[in-house]
Amino acid sequence: MKIIFNFLFIGIFVLFLPFRLLAQKTLSGTVVDQNQKPLFNVEIYTPDIHKGTTTNESGLFTLQNLPTGKVSLIFSSLGFETQLVTVNLNEKNTVSIQLKPMVFEIEEVILSTPFNKLQSDNVTKVDFRNMKSLQQSGGSTLMQQLTSIPGISQITTGNSIGKPVIRGLSGNRVLVYANGVRLENQQFGDEHGLGLNDAGIESVEVIKGPASLLYGSDALGGVLYFTPEKFAASGTYKSDYSQKYFSNTEGTNSSLGYKTSTENRQFLIRGSYNSHLDYKIPSGDRIHNTRFNETDFKTGLGFSNEYFSSNLRYNYTASTLGIPEDYGIQSNNRKPEFPNQKIEQHIVSTHNHYYLNNGKIDADFGYIENIRKEFEEAGAAALVMKLKTFNYNLKYYLPKIHQLESIIGVQGMAQTNRNYGEELLIPNAGLNDFGLFTTLNYTLKNTSFQAGIRFDNRSITTEEHGYLLDKGYMAAIDKSFNSFNTSVGLKTNFYRNSILRLNFATGFRAPNLAELTSNGVHEGSNRYEIGNSLLKNEQNFQTDVSFEYKTDHFEFYTNGFYNQINNYIFLTPTQTIIDENDVYTYIQDDSKLYGGEIGVHFHPHPLDWLHLESSFESVKGSQKNGGYLPLIPANKWNNTLKFTFQSNGWSQNSFAAFNVEHTLKQTHISEFETPSASYTLLNLSSGSTFSFSKIKFDASFNIQNAFNKTYISHLSRLKTDFVPAMGRNYVMGIKFNL
Repeated sequence: MKIIFNFLFIGIFVLFLPFRLLAQKTLSGTVVDQNQKPLFNVEIYTPDIHKGTTTNESGLFTLQNLPTGKVSLIFSSLGFETQLVTVNLNEKNTVSIQLKPMVFEIEEVILSTPFNKLQSDNVTKVDFRNMKSLQQSGGSTLMQQLTSIPGISQITTGNSIGKPVIRGLSGNRVLVYANGVRLENQQFGDEHGLGLNDAGIESVEVIKGPASLLYGSDALGGVLYFTPEKFAASGTYKSDYSQKYFSNTEGTNSSLGYKTSTENRQFLIRGSYNSHLDYKIPSGDRIHNTRFNETDFKTGLGFSNEYFSSNLRYNYTASTLGIPEDYGIQSNNRKPEFPNQKIEQHIVSTHNHYYLNNGKIDADFGYIENIRKEFEEAGAAALVMKLKTFNYNLKYYLPKIHQLESIIGVQGMAQTNRNYGEELLIPNAGLNDFGLFTTLNYTLKNTSFQAGIRFDNRSITTEEHGYLLDKGYMAAIDKSFNSFNTSVGLKTNFYRNSILRLNFATGFRAPNLAELTSNGVHEGSNRYEIGNSLLKNEQNFQTDVSFEYKTDHFEFYTNGFYNQINNYIFLTPTQTIIDENDVYTYIQDDSKLYGGEIGVHFHPHPLDWLHLESSFESVKGSQKNGGYLPLIPANKWNNTLKFTFQSNGWSQNSFAAFNVEHTLKQTHISEFETPSASYTLLNLSSGSTFSFSKIKFDASFNIQNAFNKTYISHLSRLKTDFVPAMGRNYVMGIKFNL
């Protein structure tokens, strides 16, 4: 723990280092609608400084202690188009903003891509969702909520463990960012989930496809970029309490938060607790030991002046997850039985901006400590793994030359894994990453061009475990992996209301420790797995094409991709048996994945309260030798009929939605999978914001799997035991703004 305390000390020291405040910059302005009427309660936010405010009844606002030079401001309000405005404070200190009505959802500024533009101006197609809209799906975990985004699936072990899948790629091929730093939590393990709680998360951005140019190894398949909740507006404070109940698991989800800000400093704190019984299938039986409990704590500190801003975040999560076995046992006990796993995770991160004359430097640092314990019976844990990771990301934004923006950066990670139990999944090991990259963006009228190049080196060293020729022996390895990667993209508004994007990018993934060193029984899959120390980098080449057509009342989009992966790593049976378990080993073969998403959103005039949405997603994966890739999700067709009502006196922003999700059968399977049948689910949701005197609260109600359909997802790890997914589930939620 010495490293984490040192890191906290440095972060707090930097955060509250007294700065000499010279010639502070102040920006004031007015926000009006198209009829020049002042707009009240418009949110103005500076993403670099993490500072915000709102307009008063006259549409006026003021922001103080801003940096010299250029500053980016986001203006957003429900029912209006979001605007991203850059103001040069050396030239003016007042602005007048006019917001246009927005029929569809509010457009957001994308933070996961290098130049932080509105999605309509972004060269790369990124799916954005705020947490409030995801939580309306009624999922009991963050991973369940994410599957409502086209192209996103999950590999599940019961109700509590879900691993993200982006267009057929999963595990270490999907990189997760939280609080501005990459999350390392032993994600190679089949029984290790996402590891994040939805409380205190503002939004998620999904990059579908290789993002190695920005994030290095393990971003070969895509990125989930989670943005933490914002601080309160300057000079204000907010507090809230939310409670959810899930009928199927008799589950509860509680969250309490408080935040406050002055002109220079911000503070927030949030705690939450989740508890669920074993989930119930349509027959009425419960699936034994799928119960789980989770405690989550988040806090944040912020400081800013005209030269510097810093944001320090800390997140602690402790969860106890049952591992399902003996499916015939029925119980209403909330405490997970054996086998189970206990996971503790600490995430400390600091996000800093240093302002120069016409440029800036971003410096992000993160420390993650993940402690995983697995218990087979009462007493000491059989498996104890401690993974410690320090990572950094430094970027210099060069001064803008006309319409040319450019960034140079350095990124890296130092990681150690240590074992303290009798069983080992991977040996004691150390890993070091180092990467250099540069990227640029050029805009000319209605067309933007973006390109970049990057070099990475990853070194891996492990300790020898056991004795040569003994079962379970793991030889020491000392390997280094290198890769050059590039990306080129074009976005053009070639026709009125239309956007065309064309992107080509390469990505890579170094083999993980399980793939290189495994030698033993994997209890969750009942396989004896043997690693391969001769594995090479996975290297992919992906082409993406996306087209969007959008008017005030109709939206159409289509996204297509072709992904060639050289040296794809996968398990294959050896036709031998050890200790009554089939033996599998890791091999490589060139592979390809292709598919995409297509969707429409119809908002007929004058029926402003009616929304018709439909999307279809498809992915196919095959090996060069002719076999299919494992863990490829089935094609899915999603249809939603939604009714929205903005105001009705004491009720505001009300909605009701009917969702029909049809998953097609999956017959394109690998040699150790079985086909999956098609199924259709009906989900209902509704909600509203209520105001009574000074009391304001949000209420929601969901019915998941309304017809109590019996089905098994193709990506369920309980599928081999013919265990169905969850039956009907009523979800009730309420949130008070105190």
